[in-house]
Amino acid sequence: MNAAFLLWLCGAMATFLAAATASRAYIASSNILLLLLSLLLYCVGNLMMVKLMREGGLGLAISVSAIAQLLLINVIAFAVFGEKLTPQQLAGVGLGVAAMVLMLVPMGAKG
Repeated sequence: MNAAFLLWLCGAMATFLAAATASRAYIASSNILLLLLSLLLYCVGNLMMVKLMREGGLGLAISVSAIAQLLLINVIAFAVFGEKLTPQQLAGVGLGVAAMVLMLVPMGAKG
C-alpha cells in the first residue's frame, strides 16, 4: 500500500463520515438541505472509492474502508449523538478492527 492509496482512503472515509453525520442530522431535524448534502457527499465518496479500487483492488479498498468507517462512525454516534452499543455490538466492532489489522499486515514476498 502506498502513500497515495492511504491519502485517498482517508479522504474517502472523511467524506463518508461527513455524509453519515449529515444523514443522522437530517433525521433529527428533517431539513431537506441536510439530506441533499448527505447525498452529494455519498456520491463524492463513491467516486473516490473508484480510484481506491483501481490502486488497491476491490477487496482491499472496500474492506478497509468499511471497517474504518464502522469504527469511526461509532465514535461519532457516541460522541455527537449520544448513542451506545451493547457489549455484543462492541465485540463485533473489535473483531472488525482485528480483521482490518490482519488485512493491512505486510505479507512476505510472493513466490
